Amino acid sequence: MTSSSTKRSCLTSVSLLVMLAACIGVILFSFAASPARAAFFAAPTPTQENMWGYMNLPKPTYTPTAVPVVPPTDTPTIAPVVTEAPAQLSMEMADTSSAQVSSNLQAPAPSYGGSKLILVDISEQHMYVYDGDTLVYSFVASTGRNNYTKVGTFAVQSKIPNAYGSTWDIWMPDWLGIYYAGGSENGIHALPILPNGATLWSGYLGTPISYGCVVLDTYDAEVLYNWAEIGTPVKIQW
Repeated sequence: MTSSSTKRSCLTSVSLLVMLAACIGVILFSFAASPARAAFFAAPTPTQENMWGYMNLPKPTYTPTAVPVVPPTDTPTIAPVVTEAPAQLSMEMADTSSAQVSSNLQAPAPSYGGSKLILVDISEQHMYVYDGDTLVYSFVASTGRNNYTKVGTFAVQSKIPNAYGSTWDIWMPDWLGIYYAGGSENGIHALPILPNGATLWSGYLGTPISYGCVVLDTYDAEVLYNWAEIGTPVKIQW
């Protein structure tokens, strides 16, 4: 009797273990097939640690500094000082003989059939150069101080590559003579050159500075000299 009870007890235990194992298997199978298992055992997502940060820097700006332009307080002069009446003189005089000067004073303006025109505006201290109705050049100029430059219509009557001003011992490149004042010829030319090679009045263009002539910058005068022809009309106005 005891032996039979023991056997039944063992069979019951084995049956319980088998049933427990079967239940556990069912549970594990169900969990493996469920979405919860994928979430629970999800593979880790690789991440990269931020090794930098943001900084708010203002954009650099540039404000140009205005440089004041100081006009000349006086008019430079060169020796010798003029003692004659300016109305009877030009600033310069090309090297010509007395006979040539006398002949030029009596000669009419050169004939010209072209369409070129040089216009000098004293009030603007500017020169406008036309070919017909077309403005081909526009130059800053300096005319005579104290109204020494004559107003009127003249013409290019002489061309000298480098005229000499004997009164002031200066050279005037790209000389275009336009009219006579007394025994001297007034003209258009580049900034004068002193005997030591220095350029006179380079900082004063655009203001009346000469004793009658129309003064241009060195390059502008060369351009005009090469463009102008004998007989080209020159109109000087206020």
